[in-house]
Amino acid sequence: MTAVILAAGISSRLRPLTDNIPKSLLPLAGKPLLQRCLEALRHNGIKRCVIVTGYHFKKIEEFVCSHHPDMDVTFVFNKDFATTNNNFSLWLAKPHVSGNSMLLLDADILFDVRILSRLLDARRKDALVIRRSEHLGDEEIKVELDSADRVLSIGKQIDPLIAAGESLGIERFSEETVRKLFDVLDKRKGRDEFYEASFQEIIDRGATVYAVDSGGYACMEIDTAEDFAAAEQVARSLQQ
Repeated sequence: MTAVILAAGISSRLRPLTDNIPKSLLPLAGKPLLQRCLEALRHNGIKRCVIVTGYHFKKIEEFVCSHHPDMDVTFVFNKDFATTNNNFSLWLAKPHVSGNSMLLLDADILFDVRILSRLLDARRKDALVIRRSEHLGDEEIKVELDSADRVLSIGKQIDPLIAAGESLGIERFSEETVRKLFDVLDKRKGRDEFYEASFQEIIDRGATVYAVDSGGYACMEIDTAEDFAAAEQVARSLQQ
């Protein structure tokens, strides 16, 4: 299995915190998000990783090479990071993932390592992690499920009243589904949209993707200064 970490964004909503450093290297409880992510991978036996960079890419490369020399890391630079969405960053990883199963993570997610373990230990080869909630708004990536926890629809546009919960930005896909996903991204990569739109297309074409519950373990996306302040407290409570 190859892990893909998307870390190309400019994080404009976190400025001035990110004026001179990418979001993934902001320390939380003394440890950067990216370090936490790589440690979670290693804890779960995954040492092969592709990191798609963009904003302050050299700082990410230097940090990873100095702190995690034992991991097999490939860096892919998105030169259009300021004008493209995460679907394009994911598409850039295609040559390094094709023929493998894939674990996909966003670099701006603070999560308990046990969430990743739950996903990898699940029987499902194609699955994404959700936090079940009845209190969702417009901003969350929402997920609609059937009675067997198969994903019917995913995206911000889903009515919160029919959503089972929020997608946390942590997914695993089998080799066959990886092929289908990149076939779709070949066509959609130039659109200004999130990669979940491509998830939806492969689901509409017959791919079966399941939801794995986060188990109540802490996880949060960090987009704003308010998020970052709240994440500091969460980070102190995590099992790492």
